[in-house]
Amino acid sequence: MIIVESPTKARTIKKFLPARYVVKASVGHVRDLPKSTLGVDVENGFTPRYLTIKGKGDVIKELKAAVKGASDVFLATDPDREGEAIAWHLAELLKLEKPKRIELHEITKEAALAALGDPHAIDIDRVNAQQARRILDRLVGYKISPLLWAKVRGGLSAGRVQSVAVKLIVDREREIKAFDPKEYWSVTVRLSALSQPEPVFAADVVARDGTKFEVRSQAEADRVLADLRDAAFAVASVKRREVKRHAPAPFTTSTLQQEASRKLHLRVRRAMQIAQALYEGVDLGGEGTVGLITYMRTDSTRISDQARESAREYIAAAFGPAYHGGREHKIREGAQDAHEAIRPTSLHRTPASLSGVLKRDELRLYTLVWERFVASQMSAAVFDQTTVDVKAANYTFRATGSTVKFPGFTRVYEEGKDDSATLSKVRLPQLQDGEALDSHGLEAKQHFTEPPPRFTEATLVKALEENRVGRPSTYSTIVDTIQARGYVTQVERRFQPTDIGFAVNDLLVEHFPDIVDLRFTAQMEGGLDRVAVGGQDWVELLRTFYAPFLAELELAERKLPRLEIKDEPTDEICPNCNRPMVVKTGRFGKFISCTGYPECKTTRPVLKDTGAKCPRDGGAVVERRSRKGRTFFGCANYPKCDFVSWDRLVPEQCPACGAHVVVKSRRGAAALECSAAKEHDVSAIAADAGEPQGRQAAEA
Repeated sequence: MIIVESPTKARTIKKFLPARYVVKASVGHVRDLPKSTLGVDVENGFTPRYLTIKGKGDVIKELKAAVKGASDVFLATDPDREGEAIAWHLAELLKLEKPKRIELHEITKEAALAALGDPHAIDIDRVNAQQARRILDRLVGYKISPLLWAKVRGGLSAGRVQSVAVKLIVDREREIKAFDPKEYWSVTVRLSALSQPEPVFAADVVARDGTKFEVRSQAEADRVLADLRDAAFAVASVKRREVKRHAPAPFTTSTLQQEASRKLHLRVRRAMQIAQALYEGVDLGGEGTVGLITYMRTDSTRISDQARESAREYIAAAFGPAYHGGREHKIREGAQDAHEAIRPTSLHRTPASLSGVLKRDELRLYTLVWERFVASQMSAAVFDQTTVDVKAANYTFRATGSTVKFPGFTRVYEEGKDDSATLSKVRLPQLQDGEALDSHGLEAKQHFTEPPPRFTEATLVKALEENRVGRPSTYSTIVDTIQARGYVTQVERRFQPTDIGFAVNDLLVEHFPDIVDLRFTAQMEGGLDRVAVGGQDWVELLRTFYAPFLAELELAERKLPRLEIKDEPTDEICPNCNRPMVVKTGRFGKFISCTGYPECKTTRPVLKDTGAKCPRDGGAVVERRSRKGRTFFGCANYPKCDFVSWDRLVPEQCPACGAHVVVKSRRGAAALECSAAKEHDVSAIAADAGEPQGRQAAEA
């Protein structure tokens, strides 16, 4: 008998193993701490009290019956600390005397047979690391959350990791508000060689009288323009150098989440759901059901020798031997190296070969994984970078350009960027020192320095990982939780804290500084890592944390006053009692409420009009948020009209059939699409598609 977590994984494994194997699914955890009480005896070694999870009775009954008829029981739960803990709980619950633990890093027949031939005991150190994390999170959540209910409002929560994430967003917002923009100017000349009018290239002023020079005001810019009114331009120097850019490493959990957000505009949770499905198995028809990628929760960029050799053969055959030259990628300090990086289980299952098999988002994410892995084993891209300094009177201008000398890994993949930094692709003519140049005009432009950008899901995940806060496998839950609690909201895919977010963060910073301290949180992660390898006692780790935390808690309970979150006034009058209406912030975001509450309970959501009309009754289509914090679009006449869409509607109709048109994301770019038929041409619609704010209907 083999026990896995997921029914999908169970079906996949059953299809390629002999009939004598029975494969059952635990459907995730089978035991957990109680929901209604702390469930941890802090006076007696932090002993947890585990209960069978409600609703799991039938699953457990089925597992117990199957165990009785099995000669051996293999626990094949996920190959990480959480999976190790589930294996241990199953062994305890099913009273298995000698459970055999196996780990499936990929769901293929070869991997399954190899694992069955090499079982091992449950790793109790990994179990203890998971227990310690669970208890730490329980202590923080169950001790601070009631304090927030009493001092701020009900429905709030604190978390050992989520509170740090909120602090990152709050600190960034305050940095933005405090930012003092500085004026600066650019002075640019457009030039070409006398011998060849094309290409015309731009050069910016960088020095005056041989000293670095920055134009700070319009007066300075006007002086530069005046000084150069009749000046002749000539090449002062030409410097050429070869620049190499190495391929990025294959995906870890974190980098996959970031890149799926940047390039595919997928929410972090959605990306992980799709990756899980690709790992657990997809029915490929004649080939049967097979896992398409390796385990998707990993910190490591390591790959097996077999995978490296397979990549070498594929790259040499597809692109030529010169393109194979991937270096061994360094594993990040502090990373867990239990699993390989995320990669395809077979390179011969190309994205093109699966285009008719996988669903749209599955294919997009699989393509990302496949291309990233292939690129990671390819040669570096080589560029010729040229820097030209141009003299005019006592000023120096500079132009930089690059040309591709050897594309290397860029034949397959280009990494997404959070900013615009990249090698310049400006085309420069062949120039020689002292060569005269033809000027096509000078231009001065005013600029202002900009504050740091607000976090996107990708950059927040990156910041959490860089500061060693939480685990990549928990990031999707963190991102969802801080929105569901109303601490932050997303505007144009960037996080902004709410009034509640500011208030709760400031309370925690003042009274529980360790809980929201990046260094302290990283130290706790380091402690959990040591527990996982037998280097630290888990009870001692909890004891070290709990004593000072309890002192902070008792002090906060005595001294913390009740916080009043001021409501935002509106010019609306309650239709039921004629009292003023105000904007309040609740668990699921802002809403409009009567000031006569609780006598008058009149409320309505804050609705953002999209400008589109509902195709059913002509009502306004407004932006709404679900109870889980997801953005969707619906008719303002709800509940009379129950029209909803995950996609943003635009005001215009399809010119071919008159159906409503929605904004879709295609490979990271916004595109208009007829809701009735994809093949309809909607190019005639002169609407600004903008960036899609809703999730795709398939993500429901």
